[in-house]
Amino acid sequence: MTTPKPIASLSLDLDNKWSYLKTHGDPAWERLPSYLDVVVPRVLDFLKARNLTITVFIVGQDAALDKNRELLRAIAAAGHEIGNHSFHHEPWLHLYSEEQTEIELGRAEEQIERATGQRPLGFRGPGFSLSPATLRILARRGYRYDASTLPTFLGPLARTYYFMRTRLSPEQKEQRKVLFGTFAEGWRPLRPYRWRTDAGEVLEIPVTTMPIFKVPFHVSYLLYLSVVAPRLAVGYFRAALSLCQWTATPPSLLLHPLDFLGCEDARDLSFFPAMSLPRERKLELVSRALDALCTRFAVCTMNEHAAAAAQTPHLPVRESLASRPPHSRWASSRATTNGTR
Repeated sequence: MTTPKPIASLSLDLDNKWSYLKTHGDPAWERLPSYLDVVVPRVLDFLKARNLTITVFIVGQDAALDKNRELLRAIAAAGHEIGNHSFHHEPWLHLYSEEQTEIELGRAEEQIERATGQRPLGFRGPGFSLSPATLRILARRGYRYDASTLPTFLGPLARTYYFMRTRLSPEQKEQRKVLFGTFAEGWRPLRPYRWRTDAGEVLEIPVTTMPIFKVPFHVSYLLYLSVVAPRLAVGYFRAALSLCQWTATPPSLLLHPLDFLGCEDARDLSFFPAMSLPRERKLELVSRALDALCTRFAVCTMNEHAAAAAQTPHLPVRESLASRPPHSRWASSRATTNGTR
């Protein structure tokens, strides 16, 4: 008798070119440059060839544009789950007021459902941004799960590296001062748990980091590692999967569009880690990583992962978010005036 494989969820944050330029502080983002016409067919073909059905978190601003609707509807038509990735894709979403957050999430939800025919049941904050207000709103709106946490101690180091490769103003750096999270987020759980709010509970499915060591191993990080140490990358990924098996941690792994784009596809994104790699090398590494994942785990959508987690007896409950700074009036006003279209 064959023992069934443990589950692992796989998701893609469909960040568009303009969103990366925006976070980088490049004013060219305002023209909303896009690579969706290249990325979406490439990703769908890649997943179909491997018989994988995943969750795709879509940005509302992209769903609101008629030119993108056929591409986005093709994702849902292929059987993939659709998630909400906010409307403006601002990694300082946690600085919004509750009213502003409600508008942001609701507007994204409306446009995503209109474009794809699917109402999102899951949410992931841009740049892993999360706040108590966001959790209350998700509970009120009937979301099944949140997937915005990345339990790692390396957030401040990633932010320092990012700042070194940008020309941000002091004001822009202030907005992004907790981009990728704080050191304290490394203490958060790896396994699913529930957030308790005064509006109800929301299931949290963290983006998995390496058990025990809490270092990232999502595919974008793996690609960056392959630039620094090509022979180490895939072995590092397999070691992380082994630790997940050993600790009975069901992995929830993350993909990004740039995992499928090489240096020849988007030269204006050269500031992004691993964008020096050619497309074919990237796709080979992504393929090897996902093959290793599929060998050890039954890959499913985030919604399926949430349904399985919800059946876990005595699922832990956490009361609040302690690692994010409190909301300030100055920050919330800047959050909606900067880049609102």
